[in-house]
Amino acid sequence: MMPFIFAERKGIHLIDLNRTLDSLEVAGKAIKAIARSGRKVLFVGTKKQSREIVAAAAQSVGMPYVTERWLGGMLTNFTTIKKSIKKMQGINKMLTDGTLESVTKKEKLLLSRKKDKLEKLFGGIEQLKNLPSAIFIVDISHEHIALDEADRLGMKTFGIVDTNSNPQSVNFPIPANDDASKSIAIITNYMVACIKEGLAERAPKTDATKTEEVPA
Repeated sequence: MMPFIFAERKGIHLIDLNRTLDSLEVAGKAIKAIARSGRKVLFVGTKKQSREIVAAAAQSVGMPYVTERWLGGMLTNFTTIKKSIKKMQGINKMLTDGTLESVTKKEKLLLSRKKDKLEKLFGGIEQLKNLPSAIFIVDISHEHIALDEADRLGMKTFGIVDTNSNPQSVNFPIPANDDASKSIAIITNYMVACIKEGLAERAPKTDATKTEEVPA
């Protein structure tokens, strides 16, 4: 992290904000291109101070997210994960369509609790039909399993990198404080703004293509 350090004071390393800005611009352009191409970016932030920020940001641009707990194999064993999502959807359907009218209150309560547990784990990726093309991680050291899985699958990796992490382990490192909620919000919202730009640029092209396909 030395290239990103501005100074050291009383044993605390201070990040050079100019390098943060430069890295943000590079990462922003890359994530914008991914969104413009119609590909998905998975947002990951399971630390308490990042959960609400990451979930709200991802939802605002229709991107998948994981904020509760990263289960090993979420990417590398995606077929099994999809089965769990399907199970969650099945339980939810039974709870809402009257299928469980004949079961006891206790059985219904147990199913409801199971659904809630599954939704915590998989609710953010419920609409993810295929593997994402990239992953944005709030703390690459804390989410090292997610980063490792993304690397193994050849995904583009974006991550907030604090002074205790290795920036070389991510394709697009963004040097910043990954513990303070304000810092997390600024970085995450900037990336989301870039995604919105990419999606906005994609929309007219999609409409133009549809127009061309309509017979005269």
